[in-house]
Amino acid sequence: MTDFNETHYVFKAMVVYAVLIADVVVNAFYEPPRPTLLEVLVNKPAIIRRAQSHVKRRSIKKKAQLAWLLRAVACTDITTLAGDDTDENVRRLCAKAKSPIRPDLLAAIGMEGLTCGAVCVYPSRVPAAAAALEGTGVELAAVATGFPCGQTPMHTNVQEIEYAVACGATEIDIVVARELIIAGEWAALYDQLVEYKKACGSAHMKSILAIGQLPDYRMVYKASLIAMMAGSDMIKTSTGTESINASLEVSLVMVRAIRDYYEQTGYMVGFKPAGGIRSAKTALGYLSLMYEELGHRWTKPDLFRIGASSLIIDVERQIEHGLTGAYAAKHYMPMS
Repeated sequence: MTDFNETHYVFKAMVVYAVLIADVVVNAFYEPPRPTLLEVLVNKPAIIRRAQSHVKRRSIKKKAQLAWLLRAVACTDITTLAGDDTDENVRRLCAKAKSPIRPDLLAAIGMEGLTCGAVCVYPSRVPAAAAALEGTGVELAAVATGFPCGQTPMHTNVQEIEYAVACGATEIDIVVARELIIAGEWAALYDQLVEYKKACGSAHMKSILAIGQLPDYRMVYKASLIAMMAGSDMIKTSTGTESINASLEVSLVMVRAIRDYYEQTGYMVGFKPAGGIRSAKTALGYLSLMYEELGHRWTKPDLFRIGASSLIIDVERQIEHGLTGAYAAKHYMPMS
């Protein structure tokens, strides 16, 4: 088991391999012999002030808003994780992911062919989703490792990941063991995530921290670093089932961790806020946060996603308003 020393300000790691895709150095499997973890102090009042001022300073209006709304659609992981999910429900959701905005609206602005970033489902629904999305370019994400609680045995979690990948999942949203974070068992957490990364194979791994169940921002920051060091391609705020989900405050902490990690290693790790994101205004707030803190490159679907179930409805209404000056009733723009 890896020995972690929490005494220095910077961490170092030995890179095993790196893969260059376009202009992104993809986060690959790390084997740090003795990395050090940031002994970071988090100024909570400053984080809150920064997050609150961000909305006022970086509000997106008028003509620019339409372009940003389209980017929000492309970055959305349209999700169904209900106990009554069926293959037919999943197929309808996939149809929405392939054509999230009314064709006449897209034609009016020359954006035909716009799709969502991914469809996110349970492993049991992956075969149906894979068939529905074949040849579309829309990614297929599956939750795994005992989602949402993560209380299933390790061997079961690995098998669940391998099953989802074998059935066609291109992304795996894993849940981290919160008890390891709370106890400060960073080595155990790292080793666990490395095993999940190996099981993912060529599929991208998104690590869900379930921030609503973590004690403080300092733990969120450290857990973010460990997840990235273990090879996560994205870090994600929440499962959507906790009492506290994504917020600009906790997102700022995680995004700063991504920035620090990139500055130290050169690896670009993505970010996914999830849970309670239902309005276009909220989605644009997260998108502008990525732009301000990390730059334009982190506003593209390979490095930024929004986990949502009903967000597309409001985004579509806002797009129509931008084009026509009038809002459509929500029932004219159903999810599926």
